[in-house]
Amino acid sequence: MSTIKILGLDLGKSTFHLIGLDASGHEQLRHKFTRSKLIEFLANFEPTLIAMEACSGAHWLARQCQSLGHQVKLIPPQYVKPYVKTNKNDYIDAAAIAEAATRGNMRFVSVKSETAQIINSIHRIRTGYVRERTACMSRIGAVLLEFGLSLPKGHSAMKKLFFWLAKQPYELPKSLMQELIEYHEHYQYLNQQIQNQDTKIKQTVTANSNAQLLKTIPGVGDQTASQCLASVQATDFNNGRHMAAWLGLVPHQHSTGGKSKLLGISKRGNKALRTLFIHGARAMLSKPESAERAFGEWVIKLKERKPYNVAVVALANKLARIAWSVLDKQQPFKMA
Repeated sequence: MSTIKILGLDLGKSTFHLIGLDASGHEQLRHKFTRSKLIEFLANFEPTLIAMEACSGAHWLARQCQSLGHQVKLIPPQYVKPYVKTNKNDYIDAAAIAEAATRGNMRFVSVKSETAQIINSIHRIRTGYVRERTACMSRIGAVLLEFGLSLPKGHSAMKKLFFWLAKQPYELPKSLMQELIEYHEHYQYLNQQIQNQDTKIKQTVTANSNAQLLKTIPGVGDQTASQCLASVQATDFNNGRHMAAWLGLVPHQHSTGGKSKLLGISKRGNKALRTLFIHGARAMLSKPESAERAFGEWVIKLKERKPYNVAVVALANKLARIAWSVLDKQQPFKMA
């Protein structure tokens, strides 16, 4: 086993496939483990490099491996695919992961801390509640439309649903009203759950110095700051431009024959964080005085020469770059 230089690990829900390669890339080990047996095996294996895809459960397992003295490299799944040979199975995937990790120009994902994963979980659960609330509103509106009533859009109308129904020219059947009462209670429950998640996010931001630094950036609030804590480490990027590119806030390029062709934004990387930066930029541009005070003539000229949505994305790109700089230099943002 001393000849093994890298272990490629293909993750599953309950089974894990391991391939061990030597310095020449030849296979020296092949094994299938359960989760507990894998931890036991790695605890007794001499410290080495372990490579795995950055997928569900990878960050927890990576922390376990690091605690056992191993070095861990997480690879984005799309960068592993080109190294998969012939047909696909778990052992071939493990071998591809090991081979991809040996490439000098390979890009890796930093192992997330437990705190970062908890923050990310809070955001995901909140997003689930928001989607469920939207579906709830749509169902209530659809039911009323079946009975000839078109409920106005928005939460203000939904919260006053029964006052609105009382003003309609005819009454709904009592059994239907009972259904609406029960489902409206579910809507109110979802509202409360979303508020609870917002409170948790605010408490996290208040207790974190990096989040407070991020909030000095115009257009960055509690949600964007906390999502940055969960998703970004400044050391992962050489500069702010690289972080903006990782977020997908740069043009998608399709160039050949020496001719440059730039398309719409690439939309790669963390969708949730990209969306929050775009929302923050849109909020800033909706308040021209605040945007001009923060970014000076640059934002004025941007609005003059670019369509509104293009300007929003350009400002989101700038916010992402500033966020990287704030985290990297550990200094608050200063107005232009």
